[in-house]
Amino acid sequence: MTKVEYKHTHIAAKKKLGQNFLTDRNIPRKIVRESGIAPGDRVVEIGPGFGALSTAILEAVPSFTAIEKDHELAGFIRREHPEIELIEGDFLKVPLEPIAGNGRIAVLGNIPYSITSPILFRLLDNRRLISSATLMMQHEVAQRLAAEPGTKEYGILAVQMQAFCEVKYLFKVGRAVFRPRPEVDSAVIRMVPRQEDPVADCDGFRNFVRCAFHQRRKTLLNNLKERYDTTSVPESTLRLRAEALDVAALIDLFNLLRPLEPLAPNAGR
Repeated sequence: MTKVEYKHTHIAAKKKLGQNFLTDRNIPRKIVRESGIAPGDRVVEIGPGFGALSTAILEAVPSFTAIEKDHELAGFIRREHPEIELIEGDFLKVPLEPIAGNGRIAVLGNIPYSITSPILFRLLDNRRLISSATLMMQHEVAQRLAAEPGTKEYGILAVQMQAFCEVKYLFKVGRAVFRPRPEVDSAVIRMVPRQEDPVADCDGFRNFVRCAFHQRRKTLLNNLKERYDTTSVPESTLRLRAEALDVAALIDLFNLLRPLEPLAPNAGR
């Protein structure tokens, strides 16, 4: 395992936790600048590690909450940054309501590649508690999040996130500024939850998106006909593939559809 030295501390990066530590101090400052956080904001950092991003956050706010799963690194942050409220635990399980209180949280983090999607959907599910999320992740995933219709990156992740959040690709981060060095580049994105949900049935919309993109080379009609009544949808739309429609058009399509009633047990026998 790669050992990272920071202030005379040697801690092995744990591959199973997807740990890659930033070594360029300019990048954390840029992330904080792009996040727009200011004194008085409630801030949460996901996985502070050795505190590269934490130090930059403290230049903008006097104190904040950090959630760290690794026991050794949690101890390190407690020693080096006592002004940080450190929660030792898994971000996917730590309750966010007590941290938000009566306000909303600005989330920042260099998140592990292996659990990027679960983190994104945890933020999406808790979007009423989130003011913004500025995150560094695998470059390919960042591209998919911010993708536009008609591109190969545009798919389920882009539509589900862009429907409920404004998503902006900010900048690319090369792999050379991490220890241990990952095999891929990273990028930083910023998400801001929309003030109102665009659909009343959020879970239904997410299921619809998965169905519409189920087989990318098939038309919307072929992907949807087994699950939805499509008689209210113009035939010209149904002949398209899902990737041809922007998020607003997919929302309009969802509102025209009605799920088919599931067959009762032994129906048709």
